[in-house]
Amino acid sequence: MNPYSSLPPNRFWRPSVAEKDYFSISEVWKPKFQISKDAAIITAGSCFSQNMGKELQRRGMNWLNAETAPDEFSAKEAHELNYGVFSFRTGNIYTARLLLQWLKWAFEEIPPSKEVWNDGERYFDPFRPNITPVGFDSPQAMWASREVTLEAIRQAVSSADVFVFTMGLTEAWLNTATDVVYPMCPGTVQGRFDERLHKAHNFTFGEIHSDFQECIDLLGRHNPRLRLVFTVSPVPVTATFTQHHVLTASTYTKSVLRAVAGQLEANNENVEYFPSYELVASPPMNGVFYNPNKRTITTTGVRFVMNHFFNSIYLRDQRQHKTAEEGPRSSLPIEDIICEEELLDYYK
Repeated sequence: MNPYSSLPPNRFWRPSVAEKDYFSISEVWKPKFQISKDAAIITAGSCFSQNMGKELQRRGMNWLNAETAPDEFSAKEAHELNYGVFSFRTGNIYTARLLLQWLKWAFEEIPPSKEVWNDGERYFDPFRPNITPVGFDSPQAMWASREVTLEAIRQAVSSADVFVFTMGLTEAWLNTATDVVYPMCPGTVQGRFDERLHKAHNFTFGEIHSDFQECIDLLGRHNPRLRLVFTVSPVPVTATFTQHHVLTASTYTKSVLRAVAGQLEANNENVEYFPSYELVASPPMNGVFYNPNKRTITTTGVRFVMNHFFNSIYLRDQRQHKTAEEGPRSSLPIEDIICEEELLDYYK
């Protein structure tokens, strides 16, 4: 007898991976806390995180939309203005530092930036550059809109039971004067790039872990019952500002984020890691869940990942042979993902 003798099959590569096709791989996630069907769940993060919100709605679970569109907007108009994409209208949050910045602004730990971008006629929010295609009439209108989002963050965090956040990037752009972090490089989606004012930064493991831990602690102060599920987006980076090939830069990004997520789960009882990345990008999957661009995820791939998530919840709740009754369909198809980072592809 030795320590390996009594381990279950899913601890060994041959019986749990090599001898199975990818649709037969199971029990890759055993959540340590229960997520009931009526638990209020909020979602945020990178582009891939949008699938989680839509799938929660599709399966009739309690996805919390804290910033709903005005009644006079059609579903198409609401989507174009980023309503119902995440639980609050921040747009994609790709980095730990940006999440921390939004949370600190929302809970008034630091004052929100007053920076405004202007194209000569309209005004744009540097921290939500794609939130509305036509911009705002004035800086005041932009700030008022952002304050609605900050209130939505406060409401969502205070009332949620579970926060699912998808980690996306390690690379970001900062303001050298104020040290604020942007979701996108100025001059790509909106704004103008100024090499004297804008600097690139590739966050390290230590910086990202510290930022996420600070987020966890801040969230715990304002909602002690809140539990967090971190996941890593399987979508490779579109472009890198580092000196490395985009393939190795993307590998660095995903490796660091995966390592951070594992450390956060190990150190925090209220934190889970769900393996979205492994279910799409690991060798046994043979790349079958990527579109021909070898980057975005197919509808089958998204459903494959989401099925693992929900089946694990049902198993955790001892409903092994039941499936959730599907609720109202989300107004947004899986293919309709708003992803600012993909706009970088325009530059090459």
